[in-house]
Amino acid sequence: MLAEILIFVPSIARYRADYLLTRLKQAQIAALTQLATEDMIMPELEAELLANAEVYNVVLRRDEVRQLVLSSPLPGEIHDSFDLRMAGPWELIRDAFAVLADPENRIIRVIGAPVQDAGTLIEVTMQTKALRDAMVDYGLRILLLSALISVVTALLLFLAVQRLLVLPIRRVVRHMQTYAEAPEDARRVIEPNADVTELRVAEEALQSMQMQLTGALRQKERLAQLGSAVAKISHDLRNILTTAQLFADRIEGSADPAVARSVPKLVGSISRAVSLCESTLAFGKAEEPPPQLRRLNLSQLTAEVTEGEGLGPDSGITFLIDVPPGLTIRADGEQLHRVLSNLVRNARQAIEATGQPGTIEISAGEDEANWWIRIGDTGPGLPPKAREHLFSAFQGGARKGGTGLGLAIAAELVRGHGGRLDLVRSDTDGTEFIILLPKETTSPET
Repeated sequence: MLAEILIFVPSIARYRADYLLTRLKQAQIAALTQLATEDMIMPELEAELLANAEVYNVVLRRDEVRQLVLSSPLPGEIHDSFDLRMAGPWELIRDAFAVLADPENRIIRVIGAPVQDAGTLIEVTMQTKALRDAMVDYGLRILLLSALISVVTALLLFLAVQRLLVLPIRRVVRHMQTYAEAPEDARRVIEPNADVTELRVAEEALQSMQMQLTGALRQKERLAQLGSAVAKISHDLRNILTTAQLFADRIEGSADPAVARSVPKLVGSISRAVSLCESTLAFGKAEEPPPQLRRLNLSQLTAEVTEGEGLGPDSGITFLIDVPPGLTIRADGEQLHRVLSNLVRNARQAIEATGQPGTIEISAGEDEANWWIRIGDTGPGLPPKAREHLFSAFQGGARKGGTGLGLAIAAELVRGHGGRLDLVRSDTDGTEFIILLPKETTSPET
């Protein structure tokens, strides 16, 4: 509409100016006819010349003489005068819309310059009715042409929008609906092929999201199958360990001093294994019990963990324990034992993979807010890929054949205490983790 206005306004003003200039030219021709005749022309011929020019009077100025060349009675007074010689664009536009807005038939004087240097001025009087009718007719033709152009433009725009936007969006929606029916099927992932840059970016983002979701669903399916298998294995293993526990209880009363010293450790290990199997079965039922917080001596727990690793004198790995003997913390003993065992076992395996001697150091202490436990080793450090998903199950494995479950389990158990397991450093000099356990009882952080 703005374009139509910008076209119509100057166009109707120019049409009015051309119309008046045409009347002046015709009046000039009629006046020259009169001047070319030495005798007075017949009144009938003069009336015919004025009628053909559609004017009442013609005044021509030649040689500084103003002469009424043709004349006829005026039906009324002159309403206004217009000088086309000095009129600018704004004046022409204003006068054109003034004619359109006034339905009355007015008598106007029009002044212009004669063509071909036939004089210095030509002046005519005429009615506005014919001018207004011609301008209205011209405006209607412009309106119809504009409407036709608008319809064609709208049709082309509609087809362009359908081709470039609507059809690609429908395709994306159809792909989303198809993908939603079976998100595990990788064949239903969208293939970006939009011509519009923004839509192609959207399709590429949708493709990436669908691929990630499909991979996650497949992994969850494998994890569900693995969980079912682990539950079955844990169930049977628990039965086997229960039998082993009965035999351990029988030999606990042996008179052999060496057996008497070994049996408590054996019974403790078997009890932990049975408890772990029961926890695995409970986890498979989404019934993971919360930690049972109680006071325990950290030095004794650390000694049990290091003894449980069973490192011999020829292993080449040295344990350095820096835990105050009287340090007492509030935690679940069994769960913290699992956390420390996982971290120590990872450290031992990292050192053994190098084939060189190494050291595992466990230190602990406390401040006003937390108890802290540091576990460090002199291994080769974690690879960059393992650091990206360090505490994610099946993704943070640092050695070949590893599942990446150890750190994920340890981090989850520490979070259950309301604490945090963090990687302090990992470089060519080794790796160090820290466990922070809050002294104040708070809800577990996630």
